[in-house]
Amino acid sequence: MHRVLVVDDEPQIVRALVINLKARKYEVDAAQDGATALKLAADRHPDVIVLDLGLPDMDGVDVIRGIRGWTRVPILVLSARHSSDEKVEALDAGADDYVTKPFGMDELLARLRAAVRRAEPAAPEGDQAVVATETFTVDLAAKKVNRDGADVRLTPTEWHLLEVLVRNAGRLVSQKQLLKEVWGPSYGTETNYLRVYMAQLRRKLEADPAHPRHFVTEPGMGYRFEQ
Repeated sequence: MHRVLVVDDEPQIVRALVINLKARKYEVDAAQDGATALKLAADRHPDVIVLDLGLPDMDGVDVIRGIRGWTRVPILVLSARHSSDEKVEALDAGADDYVTKPFGMDELLARLRAAVRRAEPAAPEGDQAVVATETFTVDLAAKKVNRDGADVRLTPTEWHLLEVLVRNAGRLVSQKQLLKEVWGPSYGTETNYLRVYMAQLRRKLEADPAHPRHFVTEPGMGYRFEQ
C-alpha cells in the first residue's frame, strides 16, 4: 500500500483528494502549510507528495527544495499558477510533474500512479546493469549514478529519463517516445519538459553542460546518449 502526502491550504481540495485516494486504498496524510508538510515528509516517508504552491507560510517551491535536500520521493505539483516560468521553476526545483487547477480527478490520479511507478526500483539486467563513461557511471540495477567518486542525487523523473536514454545508448530516442515513456501515454507534445530535464541532467553529469558530450540533442527530433 502506498502512502500519499497531500499539501494544500484549501480544505475542500484536501477533502476531495483524501476521499478519492482512500477509496483507491492509498494511505493519506494531509498538511495545510509548508512547515507541517516538511515535518510529515520526514516523519511519515510518503511514496508520493501532492503539493500546492500557494501555501500560507512559505512558497511551495521552497518546500520542494527542502524535501529534495534529503529524498527523491516523487512530487506532483497541484497549482493555480499557469505561467510557463512558474512551471519551469517548480520543475527545476525538483518537482516531477505539474497539474494546474482546476483539475480532473481521474487525470490527477493517473499522473500520481505514473509517478509512483517511475520511482519503483528497476530489475537488474545482467551484464549491462552498469554503464560507464569517462566521468560518471550509471548503475541501472541499483538506480545510482556516481560522478568522480561521489553519488549524484537525481529526482525520480531525472532518473527515468536517464535510464531510457542509457538503455538506448547510441540510438536516437524521439521526443514523443521520451515523453510517453517518462511522463506517460497522455504526453507527446510537452517538449519544454524535456528541455528542462535534459538541462538538469547535463548540469549534474556533463563536464561542460553548454557543450554536452554524452547527452546529445538532435534538433526537432529527440535525444541520444553517447557513451
